[in-house]
Amino acid sequence: MSATEDFASRLLAWFDVSGRHDLPWQHPRAPYRVWLSEIMLQQTQVRVVVPYFKRFVAVLPDVPALAAAPLDDVLALWSGLGYYARARNLHAAARLCVERHDGDLPRDFDALTALPGIGRSTAGAILAQAWGDRFAIMDGNVKRVLCRYHGIAGWPGLPAIEKQLWTLAETQLPQDRLADYTQAQMDFGATLCTRHDPACVICPLQGGCFALREGRVAELPTPKPGKPLPERKAIVLLLRDDEGRVLLQRRPPAGIWASLWSLPEAEAAESARSWFETHFLDDYDGAEALDPIAHGFTHYHLQLQPLRLRVTRPRSSVGDNDDLRWLALAELSTLGIPAPIRSLLERQTPF
Repeated sequence: MSATEDFASRLLAWFDVSGRHDLPWQHPRAPYRVWLSEIMLQQTQVRVVVPYFKRFVAVLPDVPALAAAPLDDVLALWSGLGYYARARNLHAAARLCVERHDGDLPRDFDALTALPGIGRSTAGAILAQAWGDRFAIMDGNVKRVLCRYHGIAGWPGLPAIEKQLWTLAETQLPQDRLADYTQAQMDFGATLCTRHDPACVICPLQGGCFALREGRVAELPTPKPGKPLPERKAIVLLLRDDEGRVLLQRRPPAGIWASLWSLPEAEAAESARSWFETHFLDDYDGAEALDPIAHGFTHYHLQLQPLRLRVTRPRSSVGDNDDLRWLALAELSTLGIPAPIRSLLERQTPF
């Protein structure tokens, strides 16, 4: 048995005993369910994804149902899962599948990668798991295992390092059981060959692992060169009327929290006051400052300062257009709302 065959056979043997076999998208491994799970699992742990996945497929069980749903409904189902561009891309891709592929997810690598939100690794994961086709994947878990096993130094995000890892991943593919092998790689990196404190003493690959042999497990993979993240501050207005409803504003179609419903937001105190006085005749100076909200994104840290006001004198346009809407607190689940804003609203009590 060659070294590459030994890698796959040992990993599959480990998976048969210790892998995850009861995930909802495995029963059945239908293309739509595999696709949805792969998108949800990007940047998100399995334990977090499972309840979202179950709720999503219960409402939108297939590609045509997803394509026909309003974006607001899709974002509401996604709300709290984060990285909302994934949901928008999922929705757009479903509509293209209806337009181009008779409502099915295509069994073709190029056709898959032509859809929004599906890159090389996601396409490979769909083809391998849904149809058993011989394609490699390259998520963070796979990168970690390959770097340690083969002794690949250098940050895996660099194009030259990533190209090397793709070559290794494709070389190690087994001839069959591609669906199990794909899941095995993800499970192995997530539960055994973890970033911190990997369980090397029980690792089925320890006999051929460069990092273990050379005492470099903690060094590999090479971390991304660090740099301090910038910070941004903003003001959000928590405005409630006599009925206890809160005023929400749809965010722009691009950028952070795109197309979600959030609180009206301003970069500075002056612009917050200006926005308020454009929409209300109430006294802005009565605003109550609530505890600040800190939220981290990939590229910066955000600090929001909520100001709470009770409003009784809205101008006629408030809540009467596509971008502003009054919503009862009991109706929060009907819209896609950023998680920190939803948490803030759920803490509010009736006036």
